[in-house]
Amino acid sequence: MTKPPTAAQRRIIEAADPATGRLTGSEAQLAGLVRHRLAFRHPRPPHAYFLTPTGHRVREGTESGPTAEDPGPPPAAAPAPSGLFAARTGTEPMPPSGSEGPARARDVRSAWEGLLEMRRMTNPDGARDRPCAWERTHLVQAAALALEAAGCPPGPDGYRVGETPQPEAVAVRVAAPEELRACASALEAAGWQVSEHAERPRGVRYLLASPRRGQRH
Repeated sequence: MTKPPTAAQRRIIEAADPATGRLTGSEAQLAGLVRHRLAFRHPRPPHAYFLTPTGHRVREGTESGPTAEDPGPPPAAAPAPSGLFAARTGTEPMPPSGSEGPARARDVRSAWEGLLEMRRMTNPDGARDRPCAWERTHLVQAAALALEAAGCPPGPDGYRVGETPQPEAVAVRVAAPEELRACASALEAAGWQVSEHAERPRGVRYLLASPRRGQRH
């Protein structure tokens, strides 16, 4: 086991914003939490610090800290705002046993709240209901996070999010028509523009989704 958080670090973790996980403290204290993989520094100004999923578990008392054998989730190829969490696109292999349940739901909620905070800090008008620049450069991950955060199940029986030749657009495929409508509603609520299309030659329905620009009228 690596050295557990100090009393001062625990106070900072416990004082984090309960919704976004945003941290306050000295630069040295926050940098120490980053080294322990309990926090991450936002890449854009004002470069605020936020709890990682492991940091949230420490805050909630379900984990004492990262261990040498389990240093925390590895960086994803297309990282979410934390750099440590990847939403499920529905194209991955079946998740390992025990990876679902409350811990996964907590991590998804934390990642989604972090993304909403990123919207607030990076959208010129501070809007949280409209996708930000990060989402436009990580379309598949951003759409998958919106769907998973809304409770839509990923594949093989749920949604599958994939790239398209069309700029700033992803395709969402779901077997059941009612689930396709649920995915459309989830993406629209998350600030995406959604249209339904028929795939040739079989006529299978799918969604084309793009991050919405500008305010709703």
